[in-house]
Amino acid sequence: MLKAYNKKICIVVSSLGKGGAERSSGLLSQMLFDVGYDVHVVSVLNDIEFPFKGKLLNLGELKDKNDTRQGRFQRLKVLKAYLKANDFDFIIDNRTRIGSIKEFIISQFIYNPKKTIYCVRSYNVDLYINPNRVLARLIYGNAFKIVGVSKAIANNVTERFSLDNVTSIYNAVSADNKSIVTEKKEDYILFFGRLDDDVKNISLLLDGYAKSKLPNYNIKLKILGEGKDFEKLRTKTKDLNLTSSVEFLPYVINPSTLVKSALFTLLTSRYEGFPRSVLESLALGTPVIAVDCKSGPNEIIQNRQNGLLIENYNPEALADAMSLLYEDKGLYLHIKENAKSSVAHFSEAYIVKQWQKLLN
Repeated sequence: MLKAYNKKICIVVSSLGKGGAERSSGLLSQMLFDVGYDVHVVSVLNDIEFPFKGKLLNLGELKDKNDTRQGRFQRLKVLKAYLKANDFDFIIDNRTRIGSIKEFIISQFIYNPKKTIYCVRSYNVDLYINPNRVLARLIYGNAFKIVGVSKAIANNVTERFSLDNVTSIYNAVSADNKSIVTEKKEDYILFFGRLDDDVKNISLLLDGYAKSKLPNYNIKLKILGEGKDFEKLRTKTKDLNLTSSVEFLPYVINPSTLVKSALFTLLTSRYEGFPRSVLESLALGTPVIAVDCKSGPNEIIQNRQNGLLIENYNPEALADAMSLLYEDKGLYLHIKENAKSSVAHFSEAYIVKQWQKLLN
């Protein structure tokens, strides 16, 4: 494994709580720390719940005290002073980046562009790169690297903005799941993630489940998470007469036991980046049914080998896939047996080598 030679790395995050991108950022800090880098983490928001390693600068504490325009300017001064005092070899920016003036100031006057790596963690790249092509090239064209977490994202950024500093490195999945035990009190399928229907399209999941044979088999659908569309989804569940078949569970930091105990998990998103729910399910030996959205699922799932990959926005196809994976025991066992080994190349040990090559 390549040595780090004590290079100093600063990982800038929106937060270390709630989302898959945030969990991936925390895992990246652990991976780089464990191979010898001097890691610092800067969090914009005061939301620190996922594990991380290194020194923490929590700008969110300052934000909680003063979120006026003057307070925001003060936080930029604190960040610039921190970066200058530590003279980092690289800054890895994992934030969503919206706002042209603010991002121009950060990219050119707070960061050193030649030492900055910008991560793009969603196929909706407008959340990370200004959609104006001229501004995007002005802000990000002189960065050291732009890293998409899927090949599709990297290709999208390259083609849209004609940037030549783009590459891809997948999210890693933690292999530390040996102590997780299953709890088989009932058979169920599972969605876990943010309850944001504009992104996760849980309405499609409910429609597909209603059309499938699973409610007749008393196979529950459990929906784990929190978000703005909780009440909307509960109402839709009632309208579909699924109240007794669908169970909403509160968000938990580590859902591994629920994931490992599920028959299979589901992803019905309109778009993704490189979905952790798919990676984590397979790493725990749990099959996945996912829609072929941009991006991620078709770079993880081999259809009928470690999961089922289906057409998006098609509740009938989703219903058929659910029924098939439950009723065809041979297919189910084949997929389950392949699940863990199918994501071995997304392990921390493998992915950190790619980061080392980039950073060294």
